[in-house]
Amino acid sequence: MKKYENSVYQDAKSWPFEEARKLLSRKSIREKKYALFETGYGPSGLPHIGTFGEVVRTTYIRHAFECLTGTKTKLYAFSDDMDGLRKVPDNIPNGEMVAKYIGFPLTKVPDPFGCHQSFGHHNNNKLMEFLDSFNFEYEFKSATDCYKRGILNEILLKALIHHEEILEVMLASLREERAATYSPFLPVSPRTGRVLQVKIEEYKIKNGTVVFKDENGELTELPVIDGNCKLQWKVDWAARWVAFGVDYEMAGKDLIDSVILSSKICKILGGNPPDGFNYELFLDEEGKKISKSKGNGLSVDEWLRYAPPESLANFMFASPRSAKKLYFDVIPRQIDDYASHLRNFETQEPVKQVNNPVWHIHKGNPPRSEAALSFSLLLNLVSVCNTDDDELLWGFIKKYLGNASPEAMPFLNKLVHHAINYYRDFVKSKKCYSIPLEWERKALKDLLAELDKLNGTESGDEIQSIVFEIGKKHAPADLKSWFNTLYRSLLGQEDGPRMGSFIALYGVDNTKKLIEEALIRK
Repeated sequence: MKKYENSVYQDAKSWPFEEARKLLSRKSIREKKYALFETGYGPSGLPHIGTFGEVVRTTYIRHAFECLTGTKTKLYAFSDDMDGLRKVPDNIPNGEMVAKYIGFPLTKVPDPFGCHQSFGHHNNNKLMEFLDSFNFEYEFKSATDCYKRGILNEILLKALIHHEEILEVMLASLREERAATYSPFLPVSPRTGRVLQVKIEEYKIKNGTVVFKDENGELTELPVIDGNCKLQWKVDWAARWVAFGVDYEMAGKDLIDSVILSSKICKILGGNPPDGFNYELFLDEEGKKISKSKGNGLSVDEWLRYAPPESLANFMFASPRSAKKLYFDVIPRQIDDYASHLRNFETQEPVKQVNNPVWHIHKGNPPRSEAALSFSLLLNLVSVCNTDDDELLWGFIKKYLGNASPEAMPFLNKLVHHAINYYRDFVKSKKCYSIPLEWERKALKDLLAELDKLNGTESGDEIQSIVFEIGKKHAPADLKSWFNTLYRSLLGQEDGPRMGSFIALYGVDNTKKLIEEALIRK
C-alpha cells in the first residue's frame, strides 16, 4: 500500500475517516492496544447484500482508523445463531420440514438445503464464503458457540445480578401484554430444546439460576450459564459489547431505538457502549425494505452474476446515510462509476486519493485502470449483436481499441461476460423496436447520409458531434427526444449509450444497416 504523509489522513473528509475519528478518545482502545469492530448477522434467512454492506462499510472505517493512528484492529462477524426460529423464510426449499422446528435454535433446525449440519450452519457458511471471497480479515463468532463454551458466562451472571435494572430499562419500551411476561433471559427447554419466551417465576442470584414453567407446565430451574439460557436480543447485544469490549458497531436506521436501549443496558453491565452510526435501509424495486426471509431485493450471488465485486463495494461506499434502491437496474451504473473512480485515481493528489472510493475499496492499493469501454456501451453492443459469443464481441472491441485482448484486459473480459448475462436475463425479453414518425424518418435519413461520408477512422467524439447536429436540426427544442428515437429505433430499448462511441465501436457500416432496417420497418 502506498504510504502518505499523516497530514493527508488527518485532512481526509470521506465518511470512513469521519467515523474513524470518533474512536480516537476511547480509553478501551488504549487499554487493549487494538480497536475492536463488530458486525451482527441474524441467520434466520439467507445472507443478502444488506448483510454484506454492514461488513464492508465497517471494514472501510477500520482501515481508515489504522491509517489515522497506526493502531491494530480486529473485526468480529457475530452470528446470532442461537436465536429461536420464528417463521419459515419464503425463499427456502423444504419449508414444511423446517416448520416443525419453530422455536428451536437455528443451529438445531435441520438444513433445508441438505448440505450442512443445520439451517444456522448453512447460512453462516454462506456469509463466510462471501466475506472470504473479498479477502476480509475477520473472526467469525457464533452465539451458540459463545454460550455453550461459557465465553459469556461471566456476563450472564452479571445480567442475573442486575436483572431488575435491566427490566426497568426494557419494560418502559414494551406493550403491556409483552411486559407482563418479559425477562432478560430465554430458557432453553431441557425437555424439548426450544428457546422459550416465558415469564421467569424466580431469579435465584446466589444459585445462578432462574425458575420458569416449562412447556409441560412444570416449574423448572435452570442455570443461566453454559447455554442453558439465552439473553433477549437487546440484552444479548449489550452483553456482547461488554464481554468482548466492542469499540464500534453500526446498525440500520430501523434499530435506532434498539441501540439506545442496548447502550443503557451496556452501562448497567459495566461497559462503555461502542461508537457507530445508523445507516439507511436498502429498498427493493417497489421501494420496500429488503428482507432475508422474503428474499426480495438482490442476493450476493445474483449481483456477482452481472457485475464484478468491486462494483458492489462501490455501491456500499456511496452515501450510507441515504436510502437506496437495491435492484438489478442499479448494477450498470455502479460498474461504470467504479471504473470512473479508478481512472481518476491515478491523476489525483494524495488528499483526493484517500477520499476516492477505490482507495477504500482496495485498502489503499487500487489496481491500474484499464483504458477500456463503459459497461453501458458493452451492454448495448451485446444487445445490438444479440449474441452470447464473446469472440464475436471481442472482434468489435479489438477493432475499436486497437491493441486489446482478453488476456491483456482481464477486467474488461469479465465485463463482457457480465454484459452477456445481464442482456440475456433483463434486456432481451424487453426489446421493442419502434416505427419512426415522419420527423424521425427525416432525421434518420440525414444521419444515414452523414455516415455515408465517413471513412471509418473517425473518433467517437467526432461522430457524436454529427449525431448532435442532426438532433439540433430536427428536434431543437427537445434533443432528448432525438436520442430516444435512436435508442428505440436502432436498439429496441428506452435507454442507451453515448451514440458516437457506440457507432465507433459497432462500426459505421453496421450502424447504417440498423438505420436502413428502421426506415423500412412496418
